[in-house]
Amino acid sequence: MRTTWDFTGTRALVAGAGGIGAAVARELTDAGASVAVLDADKDRLPTENGIAADLTSPDACRAAVAEAVRLLGGLDVFVHAVGANDRRPVLETPDEVWDRLLAVNLTSAFHLGRAAGAVMVPGGYGRVVYLSSVSGLLAHKDHAPYAATKGGVNQLMRVMAREWAPHGVTVNAVAPGYTETGLTREYLERPGMRASLESLVPAGRLGRPEDLTGPVLFLASAESAFVTGQVLYVDGGRTLV
Repeated sequence: MRTTWDFTGTRALVAGAGGIGAAVARELTDAGASVAVLDADKDRLPTENGIAADLTSPDACRAAVAEAVRLLGGLDVFVHAVGANDRRPVLETPDEVWDRLLAVNLTSAFHLGRAAGAVMVPGGYGRVVYLSSVSGLLAHKDHAPYAATKGGVNQLMRVMAREWAPHGVTVNAVAPGYTETGLTREYLERPGMRASLESLVPAGRLGRPEDLTGPVLFLASAESAFVTGQVLYVDGGRTLV
């Protein structure tokens, strides 16, 4: 995908080295940004400016952001593209599944976002973008922990946006619909599942990571200075039906 954005001189940190996070990191790099990438899986990290960290640990999150700031010489953009799901009914969801998804999806969003904000707010500029989900709005069955964490991300983002707006820092979220990534691959391979999900999308297809990069880069750009506290649904119309 050819980018029309110019991020020359921008220092960006992307949390999440797979799927949408990887696509966003590539587009930011192609647009001229200096990019660092965080992930718990060191095998998915780029060879340059890749930082492995347990993103469920507050101390590890703070240390990872500090390392990114050291590598990049500062921080202008932070993108949180970390997510995990475990599809099962509420009554069949073990305690450890709830705890794990809360830690991966929401706790990491808080600790990483707070650490990024601690750099941006004193500097008077910043762009924070969270990857949310239509599940934060819609009541999909078998999605309780995931939906709860994405709804939590939306509200966390709004509070951060309210507090940091006077300091030139915007905080927004992009909420994908059904998107083909490693997170959804196994689920989409189940008999009839792809066709069933496509039938729920007015656009007639599932999303791809490259469908998300333009919206994320807009919210990460200087042009979005007066946009904050918003959830942008990128879902092919899924939330319309």
